[in-house]
Amino acid sequence: MKFAVLVFPGSNCDIDCYKAVEDTVGQSVDYVFHTATDLSAYDAILVPGGFSYGDYLRCGAIAQFAPVMAEVHKAAEAGKFILGICNGFQILTESGLLPGALIRNNSLKFRCHQVELVVENTNTSFTNAYKQGDVIDIPIAHGEGNYFVDDETLAKLKANNQIVFRYAGDNPNGSVDNIAGVCNEAGNVVGMMPHPERAVKDILGSADGVKMFTSVLNAFLTQAKSGAASSARAN
Repeated sequence: MKFAVLVFPGSNCDIDCYKAVEDTVGQSVDYVFHTATDLSAYDAILVPGGFSYGDYLRCGAIAQFAPVMAEVHKAAEAGKFILGICNGFQILTESGLLPGALIRNNSLKFRCHQVELVVENTNTSFTNAYKQGDVIDIPIAHGEGNYFVDDETLAKLKANNQIVFRYAGDNPNGSVDNIAGVCNEAGNVVGMMPHPERAVKDILGSADGVKMFTSVLNAFLTQAKSGAASSARAN
């Protein structure tokens, strides 16, 4: 399995994502810059946190126009695995790969601390190793993590089981329905504000993020096995 970690001007969690892949699943991983025009070699794409293009206009608003994002759209349509973390989540919503928008925290302050999340959906490519209702400890670091959708879109998210994580207890940013992460209808594209790549070793304060990376490896192996079985039947 091969991972790509995208790098935009202003990304600052790309190294964290790279090391998390190495430390958790030991798979091949490359940094891929925003100017790239081909992601066909990669099975999973991580869109990291930071301040892409200085967060000018809005968080993720300029990054959505980077050449690599056209390739991310193609990868999503092809069923490849895409995870947007913090600024990466903002980029995925701005580019239309996920519904909703991320706006200023209701406190109008930057929040940086551990939070507890409830795993609401274990059917995604990045959560299949968890159990429904698991409470996990993952850090946040954001000033614009207040997830917003209108009532109609929220109803669709609930109906399609697209709410992946909710904040347990204190909501650090005022997001609608305590949402901390969502997915597309197919479950191969996930976005979240908390940082699982910063929770892969106990020495970091939590290792609860490890299962997000083992989950996507599980999804890849399952997909590969299914493809091999289909090919064998066809022959």
